[in-house]
Amino acid sequence: MLLLGGLWLLWWWPPAAGVPAKNLHFRKVASGVSPPGSTSPRALNIFHRDLKRKQKNWAARQPEPMKFDYLKEEVESRIADRVYDIARNFSLALDIGCGRGYIAQHLNKETVGKFVQVDIAENALKNILEMEIPTVSVLADEEFLPFRENTFDLVVSSLSLHWVNDLSRALEQIHYVLKPVGVIISAMFAGDTLCELRCSLQLAETEREGGFSPHISPFTAVNDLGHLLGRDTPLL
Repeated sequence: MLLLGGLWLLWWWPPAAGVPAKNLHFRKVASGVSPPGSTSPRALNIFHRDLKRKQKNWAARQPEPMKFDYLKEEVESRIADRVYDIARNFSLALDIGCGRGYIAQHLNKETVGKFVQVDIAENALKNILEMEIPTVSVLADEEFLPFRENTFDLVVSSLSLHWVNDLSRALEQIHYVLKPVGVIISAMFAGDTLCELRCSLQLAETEREGGFSPHISPFTAVNDLGHLLGRDTPLL
């Protein structure tokens, strides 16, 4: 787990379990984007997933997206660098919350044979950049991955998992779809990200209104991320 200028990069190899690899297939228990109102049964549902989908669709429709995607492109280029640091090839990779697909754009087909790119917003999938790696686009919610067990050699995710309601369950699903010696590399906002802005808004609103409401998404504590990755993650 590496700190990149306020971002936390999760880098994890799940333990080998001797399970044979399988081809790309979908589970019958999940089918793309979750239906309206669906939630994780054990999570405090802070984020309205339907509203989050609308927000991402709106953002994907804005003209000249490169003006606003500079942070995502920078982070995703660093994730691609971490993939190159691993001395092996990945025949099938999964990008969760892919957006315009900057991670795949920074990789080559000698390192990754095929990319499956998942996003909750259909407009984001329509705007995926051209790249040399063969890709498949799948409309699905990060909280409800529709893939079968032991499917992927590599799972990457950039600036997406901090918006899921049940991070523990999301990591369980990633563990489920990874092959026994698969790799996950993910960057997400965590800890004291935007602490100064959060404090300023609270002080200003308390002074004017006598109280305050949250205006910034809550972020997972860094220590909790380490515990989630270090524990023996159960399969679904």
